[in-house]
Amino acid sequence: MRIAADTLICSNLWTVSGIGALRTTMGDLLLPTGDAVSINGSAITTMDTAGAWLMLQLIERFEAAGSQVALEAFRPEHRRLIQYIADERQDVSTVAPGHTTGSLMGRWLTVCHDLVSFLVFIGEVVVSLLQAVRYPGRIRWREILADIYQSGFKALPIVGLLSFLMGVVIAYQGSVQLKLYGANIYIADLVGHSMLRELAPLLTAILVCGRTGSAYAAQIGTMKVREEVAALETIGMSPVDVLVLPKLVSLVIVLPLLSVFADVTAIFGGMVMANSQLGVSFSAFFFRLEEAVNYSTFMIGIGKAPVFAAIIAIIGCYQGFKVEGSAESVGRHTTISVVQSIFLVIVVDALFSILFILLGI
Repeated sequence: MRIAADTLICSNLWTVSGIGALRTTMGDLLLPTGDAVSINGSAITTMDTAGAWLMLQLIERFEAAGSQVALEAFRPEHRRLIQYIADERQDVSTVAPGHTTGSLMGRWLTVCHDLVSFLVFIGEVVVSLLQAVRYPGRIRWREILADIYQSGFKALPIVGLLSFLMGVVIAYQGSVQLKLYGANIYIADLVGHSMLRELAPLLTAILVCGRTGSAYAAQIGTMKVREEVAALETIGMSPVDVLVLPKLVSLVIVLPLLSVFADVTAIFGGMVMANSQLGVSFSAFFFRLEEAVNYSTFMIGIGKAPVFAAIIAIIGCYQGFKVEGSAESVGRHTTISVVQSIFLVIVVDALFSILFILLGI
């Protein structure tokens, strides 16, 4: 950087690799004073988000001294990057953590703004998904397979254990009443219908909300704090394509498979308890289960899983993108993602139940 009259001429690289030297130069430089100061960027060869952020600090330094700053001869892409960083900083300052509105109307406006931004995010995901279907070469299969391993295979132990225990609990509670009427064999009906149709898919989705949805929010939120998401945008890559689609596709594949595994372990838990409490053998339980539970009951439960998966993945990623500025924000939005995912999964499950009643299924 060098000074000519009331103009500060900037040159060379304004990137993260040279930010230390630039800050040292800015600290040692005697800046021009006056009511109007110009910053000439014609000699800047390369600028990234770190350089744009440093340029904004330089502008604020002039403005704090009472000078009006004009940017001259900057490349269009450099101007856009500086404006983008300025807008992001403005958004953080206007909606800071801990900010509360003082009126009911203000709170409703905040809720409406969040709802609109969430719908916009869903639209971006849908458009990106349609483009991936049209151009399959854009699909990141390596990331999808890695996420299937993380969110699916590694979740088998906890899903299997809790489903088995849920089957035990349902069979035990049912056996207390069935003993009174000598209807021991109908324990298969109770466990089969309750677990396959409702509880196993719902329990699996809730577990995935806490285990995988929170991980999505924390991962993307940490990338936001480190400005890795901004770096993707700077080099022309869509964060939705890179970060959201692989997670969405992998979870839509994984959750139905986890639900099937939960069905099997829950039925096995019910068989164990029926054998120990009611004297119903494994073979008798299995034959009665074949008569009591038809194929549609099983498919109703499995058919809900992809919808639950889409809800969990989209909310987790959306809350991750809302993180701003600090580790505290990462923790807050991770918690919000889990709460919202579980709430919406239960609401959607209730709506499915109402729909199936209306359709007579």
